[in-house]
Amino acid sequence: MFEKIIQNLKDRFPVEKINFENFVLKKEVPVHKLSWVYYLGGMTMFCFLIQVITGLLLLPYYQSNIINAYQSIEYITYFVPSGFLVRNLHAWSSSFMIFFAIIHLFTVFATKSYQKPRELTWMTGVILLIITLGFGFTGYLLPWNQLSVNATKVGMEILQSSTSFLPGIFKLPGEFFATNLRGGASITQSTLSRFFALHVVILPFIFLALIMIHLFLVQLHGMSKENFKVQRYEKFFPNFFIKDIAIWLFLFLVLLVIAQTIPYDSFLSYPLKAQYIDNSPTPAGIKPEWYFLFLYYPLEVLPKTFVIVGSFIVFIAILFTPIFFKKVSIKFHFLIVLFVFAYLVISTVWGGDIVQIIRK
Repeated sequence: MFEKIIQNLKDRFPVEKINFENFVLKKEVPVHKLSWVYYLGGMTMFCFLIQVITGLLLLPYYQSNIINAYQSIEYITYFVPSGFLVRNLHAWSSSFMIFFAIIHLFTVFATKSYQKPRELTWMTGVILLIITLGFGFTGYLLPWNQLSVNATKVGMEILQSSTSFLPGIFKLPGEFFATNLRGGASITQSTLSRFFALHVVILPFIFLALIMIHLFLVQLHGMSKENFKVQRYEKFFPNFFIKDIAIWLFLFLVLLVIAQTIPYDSFLSYPLKAQYIDNSPTPAGIKPEWYFLFLYYPLEVLPKTFVIVGSFIVFIAILFTPIFFKKVSIKFHFLIVLFVFAYLVISTVWGGDIVQIIRK
């Protein structure tokens, strides 16, 4: 048994491959009909780099207090040179990052690229996606407008009730985390300070640590090829690397054009974009960002306990996919991806209409 454990560790951490020659000079990338999936991880990381750079540019101007937060965003948008562009780049690249991360997860799952020895690569990737969603959630509050504050209230209420159906002390974690994230019983200055700290310090450091582990594992095991009909191989450097950079530059051009021509909040009505004032009437249309709608709309029409328990089970199944789906065929993997993708699209685009129909 001890020898088996040692062999499993050797398979997952082949230390003899940890050198510049294997990581760069000798590394090859398989070429096949689905080679484009290899670029999705890099595109996600590039969006994160844009987030970091634009975030650093916004940092000197943003004021993380409830009196001046809204005004500082207005000042960035209308008075800081290129502030409008930098802010939109930050917002749009956030959505692009989450979109590419989700598609990356889908393609890895559909092709069973998480199989031995890449189990830890998959698990770190899933956790990175959760942290990416955390970036979106914590950043949503920072403008301190009607939409951001009221949507955060909804999110905190969901978190607080997430364990309320459990018996005894097991019901306490939801309330504990919600109270500590808010810094009290309601959304106040303490909440904004905590979300700001999470968004610009804590989550980025955790993300950077995990992304380094994730990239190290990708380099260590190379690109998955077991379930593809490989036509040939190409050198990682410079061939694949140059293509990666070219895609990044094209993606940046697309983001630049979108950020310059379409304000991220242009889809919102004025009451939602207005400054939040305590005890003011809550305007209609409060809802989270698009990447949380798949969870938000079911909570509107189904028992919270059912949705929360179901979400937790799905998360565990996703995190431990290499264990639970080890013997499942690729065809069934593909069907699962189609079903989940269809659900995400329908709930995101038409979820509000479906909720209205059900309520009638």
